[in-house]
Order: sequence, then C-alpha cells, then structure tokens
Amino acid sequence: MNLAWKEMKKNKAKFLILGSIIFLVSLLTFIISGLANGLSQDNAALIKDLPDGQFYMNKNADKTFTLSRIDNDTQEKSLNNHKDASALSIQMGFVNDEDGKQQSVAFVASTDSTYLPKIKAGEILLDRTIEKKGIDVGDTLTNNQFNGAFKVQGFVDQKKFSHAPVAFINIDDYKKMYRTDEMQLIFLPGGDTADAFPGLQGFSKQAFLKTIPSYQAEQMSLNMIVWFLVVISGMLFAIFFYMMNVQKIGLYGILKAIGLKTSRLFRMMWTQMIMITAASLVLSIIFSQFFKMIAPEGMPFHLTMGTTAQLSGIFVMIGFIGATLSGIQMKKVQPLQAIQQGEM
Repeated sequence: MNLAWKEMKKNKAKFLILGSIIFLVSLLTFIISGLANGLSQDNAALIKDLPDGQFYMNKNADKTFTLSRIDNDTQEKSLNNHKDASALSIQMGFVNDEDGKQQSVAFVASTDSTYLPKIKAGEILLDRTIEKKGIDVGDTLTNNQFNGAFKVQGFVDQKKFSHAPVAFINIDDYKKMYRTDEMQLIFLPGGDTADAFPGLQGFSKQAFLKTIPSYQAEQMSLNMIVWFLVVISGMLFAIFFYMMNVQKIGLYGILKAIGLKTSRLFRMMWTQMIMITAASLVLSIIFSQFFKMIAPEGMPFHLTMGTTAQLSGIFVMIGFIGATLSGIQMKKVQPLQAIQQGEM
C-alpha cells in the first residue's frame, strides 16, 4: 500500500483526472437509477407495495389485465378455496371535484383483503398526491359514469398506478360505474403456483408488472443506460491502467530484476483502484443524496441506500476486473527486455 500511495502522490494529476471521471460517471449512474426507481414507483406503487404472490387473469386476456374478465363462479370457487385470496379490478378514469375540474385517477375495487383498504359504499380513498389539487377530506366527488357521488374518506401515501393517483372505491360502486359483475384479477399472497386456478393464467408480481403498459419500456430504457454507464467505468479503469502500465514497463523491469514479485505489482494496482473508486463513490453518494433533497417536487426520484450499496459494489467489481485485465501485461514483462525498452 505504501508503494501504491507514493506513486499516486507522484502522479497526482493523472489519478485526479481518473477519480473525477469515475465520480461523474457514478454520480450520473446514481441519479438515473433514482429516476428509474422513482418512475417505477410512480407507475406501479400499488402493485409493488403488495406482498409477493400470484396475480391471476383470464387466459383469453392475452396478458392484458384490462381485457380480463373472471366469471362469478370461478371467482367464488377461488376465494372459497383460498381464504387469503381476493378479487380486484383496476380501471383508469377520472373524478370531478367540487369546482367541476376533472382529476385523472386509477379506480381500484376489491373484495375483502388484508392488503387493500375496505371502503364503504359512497366513499372514496385517494392517494395523497391529489390533495395538492385542492381536494380535502369530506369533499364530494362525482364521475360521469356513476349516478351517485363519492365522499372523500381520507388519503393514503404512495399509492400510484400508471402515473395516476389511486382511488379506492367500494366494489358495488365499481360494478355500477362500469356496468359489470365480473372482476379482472385474483390476487393470492404467498402463492407460487401459476396454475392454481383452472382457466386462469398466473403471474408472479414481477411478471405482472411487465403487463402494465409502459412499465417495461420505461424500466428497460433507463436500466440499459445505468448498465451502459457501469460498463464505461470498467473500460475507463482498463484503459487508464493499461496506459499507465505501458509507460512503466521499464520501471516494472527494474522492480522485477531486484526481486519484486508480480503479485505485489497487482496488489499495488488494486490498492490504487480501490482508493480511487472509494473516494469517488463516497462523493457520488453524498451528491446524489443532496440531489434527492433539491430535486423538483414533481420529479419521481427514489434512491434507496440498498440500491446505492448495490451499485457501489458493482462499480468496485467492474473496476477490479478492468484494472486486472489491463495488468495482465505486467505478468509477461521480462526484466532485461523491459529495461532495454524503457531506455529507448
């Protein structure tokens, strides 16, 4: 480590440039990852907050839950055989506030469930983000498809679906509003069998999320950018240490001639890589958390410490691989040949 630190002090500018680039790349990666997670929450927090389990829809729905219709007999048998199961439906729509303004919402209705709120007829429970639109507890909301009115019972946190605030309503009100007696989905918490219900197609929570329009496209695009940046960081380490090693072939020849082992040269390079990466990541984490505080209120940004730790570990691993690949040439250095080459 002493040898690695001495070289870093001698070549401050080179290592500072590398550290600055890694800092900027990792900071950009953290920010994009936070945006990806934020959009994921904004698009499907309703589903993501449910426990792991299976979602079942009609096999004829072609993996599109909005086209799914589960007949009453199948629903009744399913719920009777699995006490934890619940039937639910999700429909995009809107409500009219007391000033006549339309507010987009995702209506959600379900049978009795431990994981979804129980709503009385004529009442509505809304995601808290809609409170900023001037809607308060006790307000009366209407819908053009519904003959009655909804009284705002209260607000819940982090319940979004398809980038719209969720509106929980009573199952009877839902059936009257959409002129149907059939629900779209059956949710079985803890279930791990896709064919538990005859005639229905099962999806794990992650698989069901991919059936939500736009969810997979959003996540795939942003995650591709994140992994592209991670690969770039590995290439930066490989190119930087390769150029450094080419410049130091003569030095390596002398060090090998006086008995320094190749393994120690690798340890020196790994120590430099870890020191640069650690310093860059610490600064990136601090700045990304600061960005989280100053980000515009409407920006969906969600960066957890778990995600930060995972990405940091990947950065260290990629840096280690890049530095190691660039250092393979050190193993091939012949002392006399390297010294002669360094004198040319």
